Amino acid sequence: MEYNKRITLKDGRECVLRNGTENDAKAVVDVFDLTHGQTDYLLSYPDENSFTVEGEAGFLKAKTESPNEIEIIAEIDGKIVGTAGIEAVGDKDKVKHRATFGISVDKDYWSLGIGRALTEACIECAKAAGYAQLELDAAVENENAIALYRSVGFTEYGLNPRGFRSRYTGWQPLILMRLELE
Repeated sequence: MEYNKRITLKDGRECVLRNGTENDAKAVVDVFDLTHGQTDYLLSYPDENSFTVEGEAGFLKAKTESPNEIEIIAEIDGKIVGTAGIEAVGDKDKVKHRATFGISVDKDYWSLGIGRALTEACIECAKAAGYAQLELDAAVENENAIALYRSVGFTEYGLNPRGFRSRYTGWQPLILMRLELE
C-alpha cells in the first residue's frame, strides 16, 4: 500500500507523510529505538528491539507491496521523526474486517500535529483497504494520545487493568479503543 502527502505543521514547517521504503530501514530502526526510549507508553523498550536493518527493509518492502497494510513515516527536512502503521488482525473470515493501529513520534516533535496527521493517514488507508474496524490499545496515563484518538472518532470498548508491566512503574492499565470505518 502506498501513501504520500505533504502537510504544514503548527510551526510552519513542511512534513512529508509517505510509506516507508527499503531505503528508509536504518532511519526507521533508529527512530524506533529513540521513541521507545522516550516514553513508557509504547509496547517495548529499545533494548528489546530485535529488528535488523535488513529485516526492517524487508518489512517496509512487504508493507509497500501489501494491498491492505502500510507503514507510514513522517519526514521533516529529510529526517524521519515518526512512524505509524496498520496491520491486519488476521486473514480468516471472522477477523479480516479488523486492523490494528500503532504510532510513535520523536518527543522533540510532539505537539506539532504529526501524531494527528499520521493517525488520519492510517484511518484513510484502513478505509481504502476495506477494513470495517481499526483498533488500538493505549496506556491510561497517556492522556494526550487518548484525547487525540477520541477526537478522530475512536471509542473505548474495554480496559485491560494489567495490559503492560512497566519496568519503572509496575502495572499499566490499557484502554482498548476502536473506530468503526463503515
